[in-house]
Amino acid sequence: MTVFFEKLALGGDRWSVAVKDTIDVAGYPTVAGSQALADAPDATENATVVQALLDADCHLVGKTNTHELAFGMTGLNRWAGTPVNHRYPDLIPGGSSCGSAVAVASALADFSIGTDTGGSIRVPAACCGVYGLKPTFGRLSRKGVMPAETTLDCVGPFAATSEMLINAMQVLDPTFTAVQEINGLLLGRVWAEADPRIDLTLDRFLDRSGLAVRPVELPGMIDAFDAGMSLINAETFAACGHLLETGLIGDDVAQRLSRAQETSAEELKRAEEVRIQFTQAVDRALEGVSALVLPTLPTFPMSLAEAQAGKVDLRISALVRPFNLSGHPALSIPLETEDRRPVGLQLVGRKGDDELLCELARIMSAFISKS
Repeated sequence: MTVFFEKLALGGDRWSVAVKDTIDVAGYPTVAGSQALADAPDATENATVVQALLDADCHLVGKTNTHELAFGMTGLNRWAGTPVNHRYPDLIPGGSSCGSAVAVASALADFSIGTDTGGSIRVPAACCGVYGLKPTFGRLSRKGVMPAETTLDCVGPFAATSEMLINAMQVLDPTFTAVQEINGLLLGRVWAEADPRIDLTLDRFLDRSGLAVRPVELPGMIDAFDAGMSLINAETFAACGHLLETGLIGDDVAQRLSRAQETSAEELKRAEEVRIQFTQAVDRALEGVSALVLPTLPTFPMSLAEAQAGKVDLRISALVRPFNLSGHPALSIPLETEDRRPVGLQLVGRKGDDELLCELARIMSAFISKS
């Protein structure tokens, strides 16, 4: 059985890094938190991103647990184990890259690597109170990453600080050059349906920062969410549907996979139409602003007890999943309400503007420390 944190002792001593167990590490099986893959053979090659870590003299300290088959948003995994949300232990860690978020929140790694198909980096980052970046689609190689075929999934880093997030991207992508200055900084505040306490926390933070902000409309979020759901269902069933025959898939994922096979060709055609429309809408919303800002999560993370009792809430990804569909880079910054509940501030940038988003996070982090 995969455990949350196996000591691998690979690499040098520059930075310690943990890697989601959907990413190949040579000499270790890629199990994806699933009993159905418990007997998977060891990977024979490192994923491209893992090799980049080792080439940069990083120390690979472990493979992290995930919501089974990276197909869930709570992070619960009854077979492989559920990583404990270090800062908010009564709440879910978020999925699917739960272990990678917990690894940095609990200082078990300097930074970690996850994957994000429908919010699977940004959701656990917000739940666990850390930084998480979904890069521009295709920015980081997915060679050696499960699933092999996808139009949504991105590899990206988690870190406890904005500076370490930048370090991580410089390691993972040799073309990543940190931005030294942003001229004419202006944020576009997107209204999205969210808990009023979350909106209040974001707006108070933005006011405190003194950064220039103006309202921006972004239509089509609901349609983009639905389209993203159709695509992830079809693509995950294509990659993992055969595992249903083993009878070893956990109930929650088995039920979702079974429903996923019912995704119709008409749904997929419509999803691709929405992808084009929403991508254009995001591009228009970004005209004249440095980045868009909106909540990462529309509601507060559910309690661990609720999730263990069977509660499922895929709508937790309502504000993040649309940007998997469009392919724009998106970054979650950790905030808290006055009563110390986790809130994520999401930044969304133009395609290829990953450096600018990371610099914005660095600028904004100064105001978090003063709160």
